[in-house]
Amino acid sequence: MNDLQLAEVSDGTTIKVRIQPRASRNTIAGIHDGSLKLFLTSPPVDGEANQACVAFLADFFGVAKKSVQIISGHKNRKKVVKVFAVGKAFVLSKLKLLGEARL
Repeated sequence: MNDLQLAEVSDGTTIKVRIQPRASRNTIAGIHDGSLKLFLTSPPVDGEANQACVAFLADFFGVAKKSVQIISGHKNRKKVVKVFAVGKAFVLSKLKLLGEARL
């Protein structure tokens, strides 16, 4: 968790994310080069993977889809995502719980 690049900003938290499209299921695969690695079933065409990323993270963090926004990397596997009204401590606790559940 220590090498995950995320930052708390005034209205939420930004998270560096790396997308692997066309996976067999939607899941968090871990941390890779400081990014939260997501496997998504959607293909990387017509913004489908971006929409899947937003929907997946909104569901994971328990917020509305409009509370998750891709702020950079719209046409790239590497993205920066902002989750509004969520603090860094909350993000880390959710990811820690996910890690413990997989043990």
